[in-house]
Amino acid sequence: MAYKSTRLRPLFLVRNIISIHYFDYMSDFTFPGESHDFWELLCVDKGEIDAVAGSERHTLKRGSIIFHQPNEFHNVITNGRVAPSLVVIAFECSSPCMDAFRGQTLTVQETESALLARIIIEARHAFAGRLDDPYQEELIRNTSVPVFGAEQLIGNYLEELLILLYRRHFANPLPVPAPTPRRPRLARPNETYNRIIRYMEEHVNEQLTIETICKNTLVSRSRLQKLFQELHGCGVMEFFTLMKIDIAKELIRNNQLNFTQISDRLGYASIHYFSRQFKKITHMTPSEYASSIRLLSEKGGVQRENHP
Repeated sequence: MAYKSTRLRPLFLVRNIISIHYFDYMSDFTFPGESHDFWELLCVDKGEIDAVAGSERHTLKRGSIIFHQPNEFHNVITNGRVAPSLVVIAFECSSPCMDAFRGQTLTVQETESALLARIIIEARHAFAGRLDDPYQEELIRNTSVPVFGAEQLIGNYLEELLILLYRRHFANPLPVPAPTPRRPRLARPNETYNRIIRYMEEHVNEQLTIETICKNTLVSRSRLQKLFQELHGCGVMEFFTLMKIDIAKELIRNNQLNFTQISDRLGYASIHYFSRQFKKITHMTPSEYASSIRLLSEKGGVQRENHP
C-alpha cells in the first residue's frame, strides 16, 4: 500500500511567551495600566476585580477570563474588600481565530481551569524567579534544574486552552469524545469529595481530625485518604492545613485582621503554631508574606504616580 501523510492544520500556534504570572493581590491593589503589541489573558482564580479594557470596565469574579488584544490599554483595579488571585499570561499568536477573543469576557470550566494550573506548574519548572511580580518584564530560563519539555508543554496547554474556549463559546460543535489518556487517569471529584470539601470549608475555623471528618461525611478512613492521595497527592489533613493557610493569605491581603485574630479565626491553638505552619507551607512568615504583598502594592502606587 502507498501510504500518504496528512499535514496537520493547527488553528492556534503559540511560539512566543512574554510573561506568565500568578498573583496574590492586596484588596486595595491597583495596577497603573499598560498597552503592548501582544495578547494577554487574565483569569480570576479567587476573589473579584474590575478589569479595564480600552474604554470599558468589567467586573470579573472567580472563573472569569478576559482577553486583551494587542495595543489595547488595560489595567486591574481591586475593590478594596476582596483580595483576588489572578492568572495572567501574555503571548504572541497571529492566528486569525484569535479575532473571536477581541473584547470578550468569558468563563472557564474545570478542564480549562486545570490547563491554566498546568501552565503555572510548568512555568515554575521552566523559568527562574518569582511568578508573582507583576513588573517582571522578561522570563529567565531555569538552567540550574531544567525539567524536560516544560516549555513545550506550556505552549501545548495554552493552545489547548484556546481551542476549548473557542469551541465552547464560539464554534458550538457537537460533543467531542475525551481523548484516550496517556497515563492511568486520576480519580475525579465526585459527590463524596464535594461533600468532604464543603464540610472542611464550613469547619475551617476548627481543629478537625480524620475521625471527625469521617464521622460527619459518612466516609471510611481508607476511602478518605485514598481519595485525597489520588486527587491531590497528599493526605486529607495536609490538604486541610493548605486550605487554612490559603484562607490566612487572603485574610492577610484583605488587611482587616492582625495575625493573632487570623490565627484565632482559623482555630489555631497559638499564634506561634500558626506562624510555624504558615512558614512551612509558604516559606515565609506571616509578616514576611504581608511585607512582600505590601511591597507590590507600594510599587504599583509609585508607578501610578509616574504614569503620564
